[in-house]
Amino acid sequence: MKIRIGLLASLLTLALCGSAWANTITIKGSTTVLPIMQLAVEGFMAENPGVRIDLSGGGSGEGIKAIIDSTTDLAMSSRSIKENEIDLAKTRGVTPKEFVVAKDAVAAIVHPSSKIENLTVEQLQGIFSGKITDWKDVGGDAGRIAVISRDSSSGTFETWQHFILQKEKVSPTALMQASSGAVLQSVAGNRFAISYDGLGYVNDSVRALKVNGVTPSAATALDGSYPVSRDLYLYTNGEPTGVLKKFVDYLLGPKGKLFVKEAGFVPLP
Repeated sequence: MKIRIGLLASLLTLALCGSAWANTITIKGSTTVLPIMQLAVEGFMAENPGVRIDLSGGGSGEGIKAIIDSTTDLAMSSRSIKENEIDLAKTRGVTPKEFVVAKDAVAAIVHPSSKIENLTVEQLQGIFSGKITDWKDVGGDAGRIAVISRDSSSGTFETWQHFILQKEKVSPTALMQASSGAVLQSVAGNRFAISYDGLGYVNDSVRALKVNGVTPSAATALDGSYPVSRDLYLYTNGEPTGVLKKFVDYLLGPKGKLFVKEAGFVPLP
């Protein structure tokens, strides 16, 4: 009898372990997408108390690397996956599956006391490449411009590089920050600073500039008139199944759109 009870206990333990494993999701990647995901994770786990979700940032590059290395179930990214990353994934038996979760406008941001209202793409390129170094040269009060940028593992950095810097390199004197939140705090604390951040991060501690006369907003991101508009992505290894599919469907569904809007980004139509 003791043997039978012991066997039953062992089987139950295995069943519980198997259930726990099947209902665990790991998510890594973009700090831009992170606020959307935090809301979605809280909502999904409240409705599905048997599910455990481990969520961390680190940047788009780290998220895509993690899906290629099979160390995450879901990657967040503020840029699309590159051809060389797809090729590397294939060599490891991984097939990245892309989902667009929201639209975003990457806003040029300055300290609220700045007189600047609008900059052109050419002026921003000059500032971030280090060719324009004083605010008086773009219509502001005299003072050396403090350039703040995301680091190279950031999808937001790559978006800025593509649309603004183009073939220029970021100024070697720029202060490189590791997260969207750190960028916001740096600009809010320096009246000579300029940087860029996803629309969801922009608040009253900084001021967003027009670019080429266009205000960064949900409307200008959707119609593409703002010069630095982009999609925000999720990646899985192949078609998601089980609880992962349930979570992805939840995030792409009506509740997910509400979370996107609540986080300050632009839901898809």
